[in-house]
Amino acid sequence: LTAPAHPAEQALAEMRKKVEATSEYVGPKFADEARKMHLGDAPERAIYGEAKMEDAKKLIEDGVPVLPLPFKPNRSTN
Repeated sequence: LTAPAHPAEQALAEMRKKVEATSEYVGPKFADEARKMHLGDAPERAIYGEAKMEDAKKLIEDGVPVLPLPFKPNRSTN
C-alpha cells in the first residue's frame, strides 16, 4: 500500500489501525453481540463488525451505544 496523500486519509488509517488493534472483530454478528453486552448476557469488550442499517437503528433506539466507523472492516482481522 502507498502512504495516504492527505492528512484526513492518514487520520483514517491511524483510526483503523487502533480499532483493529484494540477491538474484537465479530463480523456480521455485531448487532447480536452489542445487544448481548448491553443486556449483560456477554462480557463487556470493544467490538466492531457489520450490521444492517435497520439493525443499527434498532440498537440506537434501544439505547445501545454504537457508532458507525468511517471505513469497512478488514475481514482478515482477528
